[in-house]
Amino acid sequence: MERLWAPWRMEYIEQIDVADKGCIFCGKSSQNEDEKNLILYRGKTTFILLNAFPYTNGHLLAAPYRHVADITDLGAEETQELMGAAALGVRVLRHAMHPDGFNIGLNLGRSAGAGIVDHVHLHIVPRWGGDTNFMSVCGGVKVIPEALSETLKKLRQALELLEKDDV
Repeated sequence: MERLWAPWRMEYIEQIDVADKGCIFCGKSSQNEDEKNLILYRGKTTFILLNAFPYTNGHLLAAPYRHVADITDLGAEETQELMGAAALGVRVLRHAMHPDGFNIGLNLGRSAGAGIVDHVHLHIVPRWGGDTNFMSVCGGVKVIPEALSETLKKLRQALELLEKDDV
């Protein structure tokens, strides 16, 4: 049997038990530790953070502060700001990482692939030509070539530049 050494997975495995004790989105958004919690942006009703267990580098999540399980439970302002957060995430990722495309979506319910079913959130996944390679196709694994702290730093710099341009 071949083995793939992926020590970062242990943190994910250990968080599964923690997730049962409270909502990760509510917990992270209520703390004043944005760097530690990988929070990129805070709006009035929604926020954007890096996915700690990304599909690709720069994989962002946008979520409302309010704990709701379904997009139909969001108010008009929350819905509008959630879509605005998706657009902001795309702009920041384009500026900082120059992806070739994006997957953007919601997984509503466990059967639809939601890992966190009780707090609606939007995935913003940057994609590059060739980002599915032998590792993912044959090995069934993804290679994330950059530390999350470095990705967050790049995205924050891009966000600051974009905010200056909008003024």
